[in-house]
Amino acid sequence: MILAVDVGNSNIVLGLYDGKELRCHWRLATNRMSTADEYGATIHRLFEMAGFDPRGIEGVIISSVVPPLMYVMEQLCVKYLGRTPLIVGPGIKTGLNVRCDNPREVGADRIVNAIAAIELYGPPLIVVDFGTAITYCYIDPKGQYLGGAIAPGVRIATEALYQHAAKLPRIELVKPRSVVGRNTVSSMQSGIIFGFAAQVDGIVGRICQEFNVTPQVIATGGMAELIAEESRTIQKVNPYLTLQGLQILYERNR
Repeated sequence: MILAVDVGNSNIVLGLYDGKELRCHWRLATNRMSTADEYGATIHRLFEMAGFDPRGIEGVIISSVVPPLMYVMEQLCVKYLGRTPLIVGPGIKTGLNVRCDNPREVGADRIVNAIAAIELYGPPLIVVDFGTAITYCYIDPKGQYLGGAIAPGVRIATEALYQHAAKLPRIELVKPRSVVGRNTVSSMQSGIIFGFAAQVDGIVGRICQEFNVTPQVIATGGMAELIAEESRTIQKVNPYLTLQGLQILYERNR
């Protein structure tokens, strides 16, 4: 079995793969102050509760957009799993042609998502990842990664309203009954849910127009299901896209 680890700004997602089968997955809060021992103890407890032996891990692959945690992740892999992890970054064999001004600037999560989407769905593609930020990635009909767009995430925007508008409360992110809210909470829910759905449709539409293509649009990330329900352009939601990409990358580099 292999352990796939996706370190994001808000969450660390773990996936345990037996071949191509995702046997178990977990989501932890990202804490830049946590040590390798703390994460190691947590992972051991999760494995124990799920009935898996950590000594059965033959390899680990890590994708991270949080540089301060990379050393911690490497330490916990060596100390608690007895494995030196494969890190998604320069030097790893991806098979992806990244045609950006500076390919090294492209986040590891975006590369991994693109690899999984190409393998599972085939190009051309637009991958929308609803994480701390919302990232849009365009893969052309030849399977080349051309770039994309980055926007503030749903939770960032919601928290900004609460923090910077004195009379606006923290709200539950659920679909409101109508676009025209009859109170403050439903008005905020409308602006956020329908507003982000319109953002997706707008950016996807502009990419399609700019490149004269009709790509598949794949959504992933924590808020994908909620926004996809109100989007006209999102065709598929795959909550495990990044973990699948890590499994594919591990096989290519083992």
